[in-house]
Amino acid sequence: MQNDVIHIFFFASNFLTRNFDIVNRLKIKFMNADIASYPNIKYTEPGKFEETRFEKIHNVCVNSSAEGSIIVAQEIANLIKDKQKTNSNCILGLATGSSPIKVYEELIRMHKEEGLSFANVITFNLDEYYPMHKSNIQSYHYFMHEHLFNHVDILPEHINIPNGTVSNDDLYQYCIDYEMKIKALGGLDFQLLGIGRTGHIGFNEPGSHFNSGTRCITLDHITRVDAAPAFLGIDNVPRKAITMGVGTVRSAKRIVLLGWGISKAEIIKKTIEGNITSHVPATYLQEHNNTTFVLDIGASSELTRIKTPWIVTSCVWNEALKLKAVVWLSELTNKSFLKLTDKDYNDNGMSGLLAEEGTAYNLNIKMFNKLQHTITGWPGGKPNADDSNRPERANIPKKRVIIFSPHPDDDVISMGGTFDRLVEQGHDVHIAYQTSGNIAVSDEEALKFAEISKSLSPDCNESEVIIDCLNRKKANAIDSPEVRKLKGFIRRSESLAATRYLGLNDENVHFLDLPFYETGAIKKNNLSQEDINIMSDLIAKIKPHQIYAAGDLADPHGTHKVCLDALFEALKALKHNTYMNDCWVWLYRGAWHEWESYEIEMAVPMSPDQVLKKRHAIFYHQSQKDGVMFQGDDSREFWVRVEDRNRLTAKKYNDLGLADYAAIEAFKRYHF
Repeated sequence: MQNDVIHIFFFASNFLTRNFDIVNRLKIKFMNADIASYPNIKYTEPGKFEETRFEKIHNVCVNSSAEGSIIVAQEIANLIKDKQKTNSNCILGLATGSSPIKVYEELIRMHKEEGLSFANVITFNLDEYYPMHKSNIQSYHYFMHEHLFNHVDILPEHINIPNGTVSNDDLYQYCIDYEMKIKALGGLDFQLLGIGRTGHIGFNEPGSHFNSGTRCITLDHITRVDAAPAFLGIDNVPRKAITMGVGTVRSAKRIVLLGWGISKAEIIKKTIEGNITSHVPATYLQEHNNTTFVLDIGASSELTRIKTPWIVTSCVWNEALKLKAVVWLSELTNKSFLKLTDKDYNDNGMSGLLAEEGTAYNLNIKMFNKLQHTITGWPGGKPNADDSNRPERANIPKKRVIIFSPHPDDDVISMGGTFDRLVEQGHDVHIAYQTSGNIAVSDEEALKFAEISKSLSPDCNESEVIIDCLNRKKANAIDSPEVRKLKGFIRRSESLAATRYLGLNDENVHFLDLPFYETGAIKKNNLSQEDINIMSDLIAKIKPHQIYAAGDLADPHGTHKVCLDALFEALKALKHNTYMNDCWVWLYRGAWHEWESYEIEMAVPMSPDQVLKKRHAIFYHQSQKDGVMFQGDDSREFWVRVEDRNRLTAKKYNDLGLADYAAIEAFKRYHF
């Protein structure tokens, strides 16, 4: 929703006097913006928005991680240039993980295209796994050289990264020496941070002291779970790490923390709005007088001023915000829509909304009807029916449909019931698997198939090569092309089994194998024009009336986001074609996250029989059952997760006063 997209606020009047690049750049940007675009925020004077009493750390919210990364990179570049003018060294504290990657990409671009020099830069990295050899592709030493140092003119002797090979006997003194080296250079001029779901900064896990220095620490289980995809399983993740301390970080003159994605939303709220506590080490930053959190839409979504802006300030009430508020009030009071009273609204900061609508009764009926109209058993539209109160059109009785699935099982996991309905109701349904999903097949599973192949064809040399590669493979090593090919075939065969079960012909199943994914490693390539062209060619060939795509960006390996970006770029390239005027795009979620009730624009109920049919379709993906490699922190199997989630969506609808269904799959329309 547009009114939730971009919010900026300046934390206190004395804070505004500081000359921070992030603040100034965003101030200029929003002074020139159309204030009507941000109806949730009370306008005070040019360039300023009303502050919230809930927040204890200055933060800015941007449309995307790419946008925020450019802003942060520019601040770092300006600091480097300012230091160069006085012939001074610029002392940077740097972070690893996915959050700062785009910052580093922008710094590299400025070095190559604008002549930004790093000759005066001295860096200190926050942390490193222990034990960990520098040459290991999972090491932060490898990460920093891969993502930054190999591409700029920084002097090798100016690079400082904790050494994961220091002997245990020497570790204590090594940490003291690392700390003293920072202090000897006058401390950190700028510290770049990410944040873990435990609230850790660096590897300062819950329980860390606010004055702690560089030391060895035991990693929290959740931290290891989050790192598991990069290590191909939690069993391969080290249990210890060397990290700068909270006190070391807090001594930096300037701190910028990056928060990207909905998976960080809860911990961001605790950090910015909660009390200072060792249980959330990032809350110690509340006491630092020069810290800014830069957040994207997902990461900022739980902040009070964004999730419930009516508690913070006066709102301009559009229809989307009204529904969001009434759903919130219903859940808060544990009442269905039609039972809410004037007192409920007045007691919970929504007297202004009630004044606009007249009475609770009128508003309740209006919002009840709005939510009810999202429900349909005809996701492709019901032929010869009045569609004025339905989410989909009836005037195209038989629709051409493309269901884009990032991995070879997201289709049945996230929208298996809707998939089944579309086929049963006679639409021309196509499934497009965007990636091979080969990296998610375990070596044990691949070895089983290779040995079966060898048994059937004893003279098959390729089977022997694969078996030999798997038996000689070292931990975290990249699969050979032959092994990747076999793992891709395993995922393909499972997908075809599932789509056949749901009644789809094989010629309607498309395996795109987008090139960005085919690296054999967790780290994927950036989205390329070749990826976009593959997507565009399929859309142009089918000319769909409906496209379904994964809008769930909480997956731990980021493939969903790249696949969604590929679709958006393809749509941008094709939108001038007349056939695109009839194309509607529906975004699904499922395995990792679900749309909130107020976000849902099409809700497709499932009967108990359909729930079982969906479960059986998921079961055809046997390589992803019983100990999937990318489990996340949810120990349930995917079919259990999604059934629970679909039941919960149905329960939420019922609690709001609507019909009682066994399960519901939810969709939100994307307007391109």
